[in-house]
Amino acid sequence: MSGVALALEVVVVFFLALFLLHRYGDFRKQHRMVLFATLLAWFLCFLIVFILPLDVSTTIYNQCKTDNQAHLVAIKTICQKPWSYIPDGILPVFWRVVYWTSQFLTWLLIPFMQSYARSGGFSISGKIKTALIENAIYYGTYLLIFCSLLIYVAVTPKLHLSWSGLRTIGITAANTWGLFLLVLLLGYGLVEIPRTYWRASCHGQLLAKTYFKAAKLMTEKADAEENLEDVMEDVRTVNETIKYNHPLRKCIDTILKKCPVEYQEKMGRNMDDYEDFDDKGNPYPSKKSLVKLHKQVIYAVQRHNRTQVQWQILLDKAFHLEDVAKNESSSTHKFVHSFPSAEPPGWISKYLYTPTVEWYWECVFRRWCYRVLAVVLCVFSAAVVWSECTFFSTQPVLSLFAVFIQLAERDYNYVYIEMACFVTIFFLCYCVYSTVFRIRVFNYYYLAPHHQTDAYSLQFSGMLFCRLTPPLCLNFLGVIHMDSTISHQTRQPTAYTSIMGSMQVLSFIANGFYIYYPMLIVLLCIATYFSLGTRCLNLLGFQQFVGENDLTSDLVDEGRELIRRERRKRQRTEDGESRRREWRERYSEQRERYGGRNRSAYSELKETDGSGTDTGRGEEDSHGHKTLLQNALSWKFSRFTLDLCLCRSAGGHYLSTSASRARIFDDV
Repeated sequence: MSGVALALEVVVVFFLALFLLHRYGDFRKQHRMVLFATLLAWFLCFLIVFILPLDVSTTIYNQCKTDNQAHLVAIKTICQKPWSYIPDGILPVFWRVVYWTSQFLTWLLIPFMQSYARSGGFSISGKIKTALIENAIYYGTYLLIFCSLLIYVAVTPKLHLSWSGLRTIGITAANTWGLFLLVLLLGYGLVEIPRTYWRASCHGQLLAKTYFKAAKLMTEKADAEENLEDVMEDVRTVNETIKYNHPLRKCIDTILKKCPVEYQEKMGRNMDDYEDFDDKGNPYPSKKSLVKLHKQVIYAVQRHNRTQVQWQILLDKAFHLEDVAKNESSSTHKFVHSFPSAEPPGWISKYLYTPTVEWYWECVFRRWCYRVLAVVLCVFSAAVVWSECTFFSTQPVLSLFAVFIQLAERDYNYVYIEMACFVTIFFLCYCVYSTVFRIRVFNYYYLAPHHQTDAYSLQFSGMLFCRLTPPLCLNFLGVIHMDSTISHQTRQPTAYTSIMGSMQVLSFIANGFYIYYPMLIVLLCIATYFSLGTRCLNLLGFQQFVGENDLTSDLVDEGRELIRRERRKRQRTEDGESRRREWRERYSEQRERYGGRNRSAYSELKETDGSGTDTGRGEEDSHGHKTLLQNALSWKFSRFTLDLCLCRSAGGHYLSTSASRARIFDDV
């Protein structure tokens, strides 16, 4: 049963990571190594979160066996084996492989892959050279930090250097850096996530924020289009300068392949110029400048495509919120969309999610569900803040999550222990990881859904996950008093903490930083509640959504006007499509009706021609009927030709051509 639980969680975690990567990445356009590195990083981090509750239940069972052996008590009568028990020796190997693989990804491979993906080189060797140069300073900084800690251990007389001690120093340094960033992200997420769900229940405020985003996105969209035009102008200049027989022409062809299709058609290769590239002695760009231009093209195209997709998604969201506001006062209790989908409704829309059900969900139940969820998340956030400030106290036990786990440990209720651990660590991870997905560092790092995230941001998120997950798990084990280094209790450590080594090698970190630094969550939660960061960014000139502010009101009004303009434009497009559809349906019916009449007349004449062979009729009658049939068909053909000529003459565009064709048909 334990093997089934472990295998099932591995499969679930893999598909969860694959789903998120498909949502944010692009499997068709991005490099396979970039996708593989990001998928592996996300998979390992999610796997640690899902397997850690099993490690806790297994450790509690092993502790029970150790206590019973010390007191010579039968094991089976007191200790019950958990349903997800993992045999000894498996978890330490599993954690060692997962941890060191994630550390190799976050400190070595992913930083190198980031520089490789952003490089504008035209060959593999050129990209590798650029990545090595860019990461030299990066690796040197961490090497300096590690050497500083190594010198501290060397000059301390009570500490002795060994391989395990050096490994512990490296792990401690990595976890210290991760904990520093973890507290910042967790303090923001504990307040912002419940507030986001509460604000989502207020349609008016949500619609105003959508208008605000529309105004900002329109500015960014115009900036991206202007930037793309400037870069394409540089590409056009270089394309006209470097001819077909220049040695750098292959580099130009590579750059042109990265340009949009419409620009590729405009900047086709000038094949009619057969002059040698050095005849006129004009200055030509160097390969270094082409590498820089290649990098600019990749960035400009990615940004332009992202803003275009985000604009369409934001328009759909704004139209939907406006429809909700209009349907709230509907007396029929049926949801009506301004722009119904062109696709035929499926069986879910026909039988389950009907317009009546949609009205009750969008206009009544949805806001209350969001409010209840926001209240529940607020309770969880308060429990986390209290536990982070009091988890160092073991007598009495003040951490709420430690109290819950110890109460379940007395009855050996392993299902409750695993569920409580999973819910707690899942909430912590949701607060931290969702903040990673929310934050945006200008255009340097930005996770955009709908396949619009660039390779650099994907790998940066994977690197952050690998650095945040180990200290997050250690913090969780400390909160529930399963980490003896922090709780100072004599109990069997978990398999996860055993691979971390003894933190007492650096006592000022184990007894000081790990215990007191998480208390800063209180200050960060207060700052997030009063939106101090948002207000500071607004004062610095970065437009942020602040409640009562003149700039915010102006942007909301501007966004409302933009949405109104786009609604009129889409309405005109929908009306034009509906009119064209009606004309096609109407004239297709008339065409079928007139075609049926002509076929019936032709069949009647043919039948009349066939009946002329009866008795009492001679060859002259038969010949007369054939002549009559030919005259009738000739008259219909000339009538159709005349109508065609008149239609073309009325249009005015094909007048001369239609007249000449009429004289030809008259001669015939």
